[in-house]
Amino acid sequence: MDIKIGVSNRHVHLSLEDLECLFGPGYQLTEKRALLQPGQYACEECVSIKTDAGQMDRVRIIGPVRPYTQVEISKTDAIKLRLDPPVRDSGDLKGSKGIEIIGPKGSVRKEEGVIIANRHIHMTPEERTRLHLDDVYEVSVALSGPKGGILHHVMLKVTDEAALECHIDTDDANAHLAQTGDTIQIITDDHDTNI
Repeated sequence: MDIKIGVSNRHVHLSLEDLECLFGPGYQLTEKRALLQPGQYACEECVSIKTDAGQMDRVRIIGPVRPYTQVEISKTDAIKLRLDPPVRDSGDLKGSKGIEIIGPKGSVRKEEGVIIANRHIHMTPEERTRLHLDDVYEVSVALSGPKGGILHHVMLKVTDEAALECHIDTDDANAHLAQTGDTIQIITDDHDTNI
């Protein structure tokens, strides 16, 4: 079964407290474009992220606000910023790397919160059952195309409101000449890609 790819560029999720520190009290995010995952959207607002080694500007905020602030970057970004963030699932921030986030009205210094996001597939419980993955938490996937290949350690994120989509970062996408809207197939134990 073909599953659409969503390529995830560097971005920031903000808590309400940090949003107000960066943009001012009572500030509300402005939706620029809805994402495939229900309720998620790219915002008009961007911030800068900074370490002692460098700074990246125009880093998009993804809304809505969350209970925690999280910065997701690629390994290439991490090298430029001289950081060594862990590969983690979203929200798993304990012991991750710190960074300064700069907005138009202020800045916040986070002691942790920078991660390289796990590759993952969003799906509903019904889709998980239909794909015969009820007792599976991690899969490998195949990408086609002129630089196609196999990606291992793709986590399953199963929620009631999910849209079926595989999220990879820009490093994975560039290595395989993949882009948002391309598709992957889950590989079974016998390496058949017809799930």
